[in-house]
Amino acid sequence: MKNIKIVFLLIIVVLFLNSCNNSKLNKPTDFVNPFIGTGGHGHTYPGAALPFGMVQLSPDTRLDGWDGCGGYHYSDSIIYGFSHTHLSGTGCSDYGDILLMPTVGEIQWDNAKYASSFKHDNEKAKPGYYQVLLDKYKVNAELTTSRRVGFHKYTFPESKQSNILIDLKHRDRVIDSYLKITGKDELEGYRRSMAWATDQHVYFVAKFSKPFENYQIVLNDTLQKDKSGAKGLNIKAYVSFSTKKDEVIYVKVGISAVSIENARKNLETEIADWNFDKIRQNADSIWNKELSKIEVEGGTEDQKKIFYTSLYHSFLNPNTYSDVDGQYRGRDLKVHKSTFDYYTVFSLWDTYRAAHPLFTLVQQNRTADFIKTFIRQYEEGGLLPVWELSGNETGCMIGYHAVPVIVDAYMKGIRDFDVEKAYAAMKASAEQDKLGLKSYKSCGIIYGNEEGESVSKLLEYAYDDWCIAQIAKVLNKADDYKYYIERAQSYKNLLDPETGFMRARMNDFWFSPFDPFEVNFNYTEANAWQYSFYVPQDVSGFANYLGGKTKLAEKLDQLFKADSKTSGREQADITGLIGQYAHGNEPSHHIAYLYNFVGQPWKTQELIHRIQNEMYANKPDGLCGNEDCGQMSAWLVMSAMGFYAVTPGTDYYIIGTPMFKKTSIKLENGKVFTIKANKLSDKNFYISSAKLNGIEYNKSFITQKDIMNGGELVFEMSNKPSLDWGIGVGGTPETSITDFLITPIPFIAKGKSTFLKEQAIELGCLEKNANIYYTLDGSVPTKKATVFSNPISINKTTTIKAIAVKDGLPDSKMMSTTISMIPEGRSIKITNPYAPQYSAGGNMALIDLIRGGENFKTGTWQGYEGVDLEAVVDLGKKQAFKEITVGFLQDIGAWIFYPSEVEFFISEDGKTFKNIALLKNNVPENKEGVMIHDFTKKFSTITAKYVKVKAKNIGKCPPWHLGAGGKAWIFADEIVVK
Repeated sequence: MKNIKIVFLLIIVVLFLNSCNNSKLNKPTDFVNPFIGTGGHGHTYPGAALPFGMVQLSPDTRLDGWDGCGGYHYSDSIIYGFSHTHLSGTGCSDYGDILLMPTVGEIQWDNAKYASSFKHDNEKAKPGYYQVLLDKYKVNAELTTSRRVGFHKYTFPESKQSNILIDLKHRDRVIDSYLKITGKDELEGYRRSMAWATDQHVYFVAKFSKPFENYQIVLNDTLQKDKSGAKGLNIKAYVSFSTKKDEVIYVKVGISAVSIENARKNLETEIADWNFDKIRQNADSIWNKELSKIEVEGGTEDQKKIFYTSLYHSFLNPNTYSDVDGQYRGRDLKVHKSTFDYYTVFSLWDTYRAAHPLFTLVQQNRTADFIKTFIRQYEEGGLLPVWELSGNETGCMIGYHAVPVIVDAYMKGIRDFDVEKAYAAMKASAEQDKLGLKSYKSCGIIYGNEEGESVSKLLEYAYDDWCIAQIAKVLNKADDYKYYIERAQSYKNLLDPETGFMRARMNDFWFSPFDPFEVNFNYTEANAWQYSFYVPQDVSGFANYLGGKTKLAEKLDQLFKADSKTSGREQADITGLIGQYAHGNEPSHHIAYLYNFVGQPWKTQELIHRIQNEMYANKPDGLCGNEDCGQMSAWLVMSAMGFYAVTPGTDYYIIGTPMFKKTSIKLENGKVFTIKANKLSDKNFYISSAKLNGIEYNKSFITQKDIMNGGELVFEMSNKPSLDWGIGVGGTPETSITDFLITPIPFIAKGKSTFLKEQAIELGCLEKNANIYYTLDGSVPTKKATVFSNPISINKTTTIKAIAVKDGLPDSKMMSTTISMIPEGRSIKITNPYAPQYSAGGNMALIDLIRGGENFKTGTWQGYEGVDLEAVVDLGKKQAFKEITVGFLQDIGAWIFYPSEVEFFISEDGKTFKNIALLKNNVPENKEGVMIHDFTKKFSTITAKYVKVKAKNIGKCPPWHLGAGGKAWIFADEIVVK
């Protein structure tokens, strides 16, 4: 009996211990690992922040560099201090404002000297809290935050001189700053800086829990004796205390983009006392409330940590930018006031894809405020945001993707904003004349020889225009609907029927030689493989032009099975490769879900399961690419629930495969939508059948209405693919443009832009049964012009104009291109002997040495050293001439330098060249816009068979930001020997 009691007691103890162990991880914040993404190229930060908060109080371990964009990298071993603003996962660096650093002993002003080593064993991070031991000073630093106030807790050793540094010079370029000691326990100031945001304002007030015994201020590294303040570009200050062992000193720092007064108001309103633990617990409670909007059951502990960390990262941005009194600094950098929460940090090229669709489910009220913010930015700055940061439009990336965010919300019933004003704002963005839009609007094409990233820009403009068309239709704006739905079909003008890829047009010739693996200036951080599936608004039309759904499925198979190597320039963003699918960058994020559109949803399920398990991990380098303000994580959140928004602007999601056995979405309308996956396991990830609210469900998509109504979607999972679930009429998702169809513009199918003596030109059109009418005399073609049927023979410089005509469709827009005959015996050879480099953002330029024909050369350059061009003209025979001219064309509105010098050489045999002239650069630096400049040298008479031109330091770029996405081109336009 005694033994039975002992066994019983042991069972009780074991059950109790198991209960204790399980209780350690019993709320969502317990599953968040803020260190995920701080290694590799995730660019996240581990510090304290609230959901969508103004303050991101985090350690800074790096001062610059691509992997220092978040201020912290897990591979680092020193900390410079703790600053109050950070960006989450961006590819460009900014923020890191108002640095504090606790030190002990002699005061050091140089960051390399005041920095401290640290160990990850002595470091912790949870939502709203961060802690680390600074080895150099034996100071334990703890951080927490309210929405607009950072709260520091420093535990000092015994010392007669314990210090807290305030460094206003830290990280980016200061354009104005100010600091003043306003009492024995308080200081205030501001910092204006220029980096990615060209004029960022941060005002602050810092209060200390203990009066400091003395202070020091330096301006430009000079001690300001007997002064309590300073104003300038390089300000640092120390406040000092004597401390007992383990004495705690607290610091509260309120910030504002408006004024010192508002920073003080934020501080006094949000943290009135010195109860650090209360603020920390409050931060934890706020995070638990937000993260509990989606509850998951089943799965491994790592999977839960990956999921809740992803949800945590998704909720870090955008950031609050209005103060407690509603004031904010607008896009005109003036102070305004709002009755709603005004936000900043809109990484829209990234986040419109998954983060904002996620918000339409679980952040509906905030979504309305985001859109109200967009409208204010339009009113104050003239345009919707593209990539807005602290009131500054960085112009980074492409498209006008505030549009799909607005339209997606509206179509899903989120309408608490002025839709007419939003519509006017959308049109204002779409009707600009820059970044290829002028050609896009008038010609239906963005030409690669006129605009960088022409393919990507056109495809994304077309999708955005489709979104505008959808809301125009709802608002009964018939003319606008027709106009924008026609523009939405412009992708047809870049789809090459021979290769099946989206391909740049140089005038009306296809970019050649063509390699779909090549990363070049025609695509945004991608290649043809990764952008050729970007027609989310008309997947059915795209499939039809490829030859039908089966052909699109085969093309998708080829993508995922292709060699994972790319050619062309280095592109740090192309990571997480499965074949040529690149999960580490946004253009690929929707592609795996396209199998549902072609009736093969089991392939989507295979790939989503693989991506979930291979591209995300519970470790510092657990992201396969930049976090990009929540997009990388939002993809995981949406996909883990079992669906994804392939086409924001529609009211449905494409079903993939869930990560958890049960997922409950707590909606803002008070209802709950539950997704169950019976028999789910690592091998059972295929959906064999489904029921929605108890009724058989054979659709591989689900609507917003179904979710918002609450209820239950139950999947039966299997280890074998089901070939009949989610397909057939009504079961397959579809996007299709059927109104106001256009006829694609003709193109040059065969031939070159330059030729010797004679060549044959062939015309083509994506629309197979269209007739092509053309002229060679410069006149505008009509149906009375010559019908193309046989190759066109030309033996002189000729302008070909053509239209495509198909019964039942309007005539196409006109193709017009000039094909130039080069005088006999002359050829041009361009060499490009530098090693390609690439880095996103910042001091970036894209240099392309271009000529027609097969020897088309491209490359990129990063830094300040420029490149050289060498060109040889073979005159065919020895002959006399009196003049040599080499012409250069600058485009894309970036600031660049022309060649520093141009040399001319002659040769009899093409091997040994004699220098005959040297011309120095006489072009003023920093000219913006399209410019042509010729370097000409005249002679009495010179005889030679070969002429060589060398241009040095082409594209030397000034060391300041070119404007995100603002690539610079230099064309070797023409070499003429007379």
